[in-house]
Amino acid sequence: MDALDLLLVTAFRHVIHEPNAEAACERFQSIAARPVDGQTFHDTVARALREGLVRDPIRLPEGALQCHWHLELTPAGVAAARTVLATQSKI
Repeated sequence: MDALDLLLVTAFRHVIHEPNAEAACERFQSIAARPVDGQTFHDTVARALREGLVRDPIRLPEGALQCHWHLELTPAGVAAARTVLATQSKI
C-alpha cells in the first residue's frame, strides 16, 4: 500500500483532528502503526488535496482563536478509499 492509499484508508476509518500539521502527522503514524516521515506525509496530503480526495485540512472554526488541522475525505476520496479497501480484501 503506497502512502496515498494509506492516507485514504486511515482518513476513512479514523478522525484526525489536531492543533497543527506536525501533531496530525504523529497521530497518522500512531494510527497507521508504521513510520512515515513528515515530508512524505505533507507531500501525500498535498497530492490528495490537488487530486480532490481531501478537503483543505487547515480550518478556522467559527469563534476559534486559532486554526486546527483536520483530515476529511471528499466524496471522491471516500470512493477511492473504498476501492483501496476492496482491492486489499481480494489479495
